[in-house]
Amino acid sequence: MTRDEAVQDRITEKSRSTATLLDPEGKVGRLYGAKTTPNMFVINPKGQLIYAGAIDDHNSTDIEDIPQSKNYVAAALDEALAGKSVSVPSTPPYGCSIKYKN
Repeated sequence: MTRDEAVQDRITEKSRSTATLLDPEGKVGRLYGAKTTPNMFVINPKGQLIYAGAIDDHNSTDIEDIPQSKNYVAAALDEALAGKSVSVPSTPPYGCSIKYKN
């Protein structure tokens, strides 16, 4: 995916994300041990990994599951921004497995 394709994808999908990491060689994915897509990572301003794993506690693509799901990423961000330690620093990620380029 090119930069322009990523921007268009965010527009088409009505994503609220402000950035997309393009990692065609898998360098960053391997660095953090990404196994699935999505595999979420929260990194603090000091460059420390403070959360790694699933976005939430429902292994589902059903939009109906979102309201009752515990969003691990949002919780990690909220705790970190409040100056607290992240209470759940890792969870098993779920989704499609990542196939890295050799």
